[in-house]
Amino acid sequence: MRIRTAGVVAVLGLALAASGCGGSDSDKPAAKESAKAAGGKLVIWADDKRAAALKPFADEFGKENGVTVEVQAVSKDLQTNFVTASQQGSGPDVVVGAHDWIGNMVQNGAIDPVQLAAEQKSAFNETAIKAVTFNGQLYGVPYATENVALLRNTALAPEAPKTIEELVQTGKKLKAQKKVQEILCLQAGQNGDAYHVYPLYASGGGYLFGTTANGDYDPKDLGVGKPESIAAFQKIAKLGEKGDGALKRSITGENSIATFTGKKCAFLVSGPWAVADAKKANIAYDISPVPGFAGGKEAAPFVGVQAFYVAAKGKNKALAQEFVTNYVTKPELAVALYRAEPRPPALTAAFDQVKSEDPDLAKWLEAGKNGQVLPAIPAMAAIWDPFGKAEAAVIGGADPAKTITAAGKTIAGQIK
Repeated sequence: MRIRTAGVVAVLGLALAASGCGGSDSDKPAAKESAKAAGGKLVIWADDKRAAALKPFADEFGKENGVTVEVQAVSKDLQTNFVTASQQGSGPDVVVGAHDWIGNMVQNGAIDPVQLAAEQKSAFNETAIKAVTFNGQLYGVPYATENVALLRNTALAPEAPKTIEELVQTGKKLKAQKKVQEILCLQAGQNGDAYHVYPLYASGGGYLFGTTANGDYDPKDLGVGKPESIAAFQKIAKLGEKGDGALKRSITGENSIATFTGKKCAFLVSGPWAVADAKKANIAYDISPVPGFAGGKEAAPFVGVQAFYVAAKGKNKALAQEFVTNYVTKPELAVALYRAEPRPPALTAAFDQVKSEDPDLAKWLEAGKNGQVLPAIPAMAAIWDPFGKAEAAVIGGADPAKTITAAGKTIAGQIK
């Protein structure tokens, strides 16, 4: 499950090191010598699932380089713990996490850039490389992509809705027939959820940040509070509790997937992390893009990327660079991580290897093809809480113009 709240973002929160960055075999002796000098240990931090998948590969890398590799599972607040440990000089050499941590980690001097040869870069999904590029520099090696889509119970709703209005119409009909209890499962809760509602916000014409001439997000061009965002929230309000009742604060990150797998709603907006539960519940499902508003822009989900980063204050930076640039780029590792938690591999060779065993992969990519890379700029941390609370208030019946204008002022004040 991926829940986007202010807490997660706080949880969210330079020169290139040594000669072991380039990625050729000639760098390995330097990496080994550096490792021996630092005690011969490479420490990697990851969450529980990824730590378990990484361990056999870490052991193999350790044997190849004559060092010990320790994979430590950090079950929660991984980014916050990493930044804090980095500042105290007690962090790992490598950390695994979401690309939208990059701005915060760079701002805190916690990670170093990495260097991939042009040939290595071209082996990855282009969007994934774009996501881990910050201020013109590559800061991570991606291994998986993710975005939300519409999961549909095909026994209840055989056809994918072309618009959100069509979805609401189908959901209302099913509700009237007492086949479901909810029109749509899109998590909001009392504090809202900017990540999950963003496809509808974008379809309504809203945006978070404009872009600079080179395509980077521009924190000086804040879209929240602008007329486009008001228009988007006016549309969202019509889906809310005082309107169609498709968006409800009672649908939360804790119950949205369970409500769908319990057959209490036919439609769920979620990510690849929801599939295991749907399969376990024997739900006949299909995956399609989140539908947008009739006559509006195409719904555009955020596209996120999971990646490996080199800690700027790690004890074994040359070895860390070697691991991240020349080992994480192996299809075998990407496939193992996919099997630990099925999300589309960012490495094309790995994607091609597993797509035959998982027909859903191509559907996730299709659902995200018009998506927008989740902003990794530090200013994004100011968005989540005010935006989410504005969303929840509007869903509950608050005036869209006043609510989103106030949220925009709050966000602007925090960015300054």
